[in-house]
Amino acid sequence: MTTPKLNRHIGLFALVVYGVGDILGAGIYALIGKAAGEMGNAIWMAFLASMVAAGLTGLSYASLGSRYPRAGGASFFTHHAFKSNFLAYVVGLAALSSGVTSMAAGSRAFAGYFSSLVSSVPVDLVVVAFCFVVAGVVIRGIRESMWMNMLCTGIELCGLLLVIVVGWKFLGSVDYTSAVTVTNPAGDLTVSLILTGAVLTFYSFVGFEDIINVSEEVKNPESNMPKAILLAVLIASIVYVTISIVAVSVIPAAELAASSAPLVDVVKRAAPWFPPILFAFIAMFAVANTALLNFIMGSRLIYGMANQGLIPKVLAKVNRRRTPYVASIAVLGFMLVLALTGNIGSLARATSVLLLICFMAVNLSLVVLKHRKGEPKGRFEIPYVIPVLGALVCALMLSHAKLEEFKVAGAILAVIVILYFVIRPNSDAIKRGLEE
Repeated sequence: MTTPKLNRHIGLFALVVYGVGDILGAGIYALIGKAAGEMGNAIWMAFLASMVAAGLTGLSYASLGSRYPRAGGASFFTHHAFKSNFLAYVVGLAALSSGVTSMAAGSRAFAGYFSSLVSSVPVDLVVVAFCFVVAGVVIRGIRESMWMNMLCTGIELCGLLLVIVVGWKFLGSVDYTSAVTVTNPAGDLTVSLILTGAVLTFYSFVGFEDIINVSEEVKNPESNMPKAILLAVLIASIVYVTISIVAVSVIPAAELAASSAPLVDVVKRAAPWFPPILFAFIAMFAVANTALLNFIMGSRLIYGMANQGLIPKVLAKVNRRRTPYVASIAVLGFMLVLALTGNIGSLARATSVLLLICFMAVNLSLVVLKHRKGEPKGRFEIPYVIPVLGALVCALMLSHAKLEEFKVAGAILAVIVILYFVIRPNSDAIKRGLEE
């Protein structure tokens, strides 16, 4: 039986907006203060290091996406390269888990902002309502989701541009190579310090990989996906590095580190005439956009894995609008559980570790597939050195992750492994899924 196909509604512009919106989400609004606490005025170096890791892996994703424009992303690439049901299952659900943890973090951040404006509403109630609204938009259809993405991306980008514009006059007021912090009073700037900071800031770059998971809904995917991935990473990198330099120019790094809303404080200091409540609304749209796009990613990843036979086929069902509604309901359930039981910090750290593991697998998959005879060439080919460097950089960043960052991620991976041996994906179903 032929699997129902998804509608191809997404062009290059919408795809770039999708990628930029996914990357420029809650991360920069929430993490810049924490990063300043670890890096001081040299915070921009951590973002630059994260950009290198994201850029190298983005090139690998772009190359793989031009070869195999399939929903399922990391799971499909890994299975195709290593022919391992187990590895594909673990990588796929790890990628899914990273998206769900990011959504959960975003929902709690949204609830926090909302409750600061309307304190009478319980935070958990806002979390639940937010999760259901996001799920409703996604189930409605990809066209509606992309329109909502464009709206939210426009608003959040305006917020970041506002920070840059009002803080521009403060540029040059500090030493941008100083790494003085509470834990580093001497201000020693080392490679180890930069990599430790990069593990944290890497969360801000999460999103470019999600482009692959909507590939079956993209017009001319072999050409448009590589372009969209590279453009999205480049645009986000420019914005992040600029924002980080502007932020420490306006407010000392120590104050940023102590702030619960660092960018709001930057705007207050640089432009006291701008209503703080308005910027809070902008931040809410930013975190909502992150949750929306990760929800799309999660539902399409489950859809792709179900078509591969890695998880029950029922999760590949689509409604009359060609939306994977069963997969979307499953994502909603996972999102609610994590959002109601976790906290923003642990969820963000777990997201980074899980994705770095997935990115290592994707880079190594490309190395294997480039070496294997008979594999199709894509419109975007890169030399061997790129995925090799991508895998090494991801491994290097993982080696500088903190123990607490591994605890949540390790627990999630343990559950995934147990599920695999309980469910035992059917090999014949996997073969049929890959042939379709």
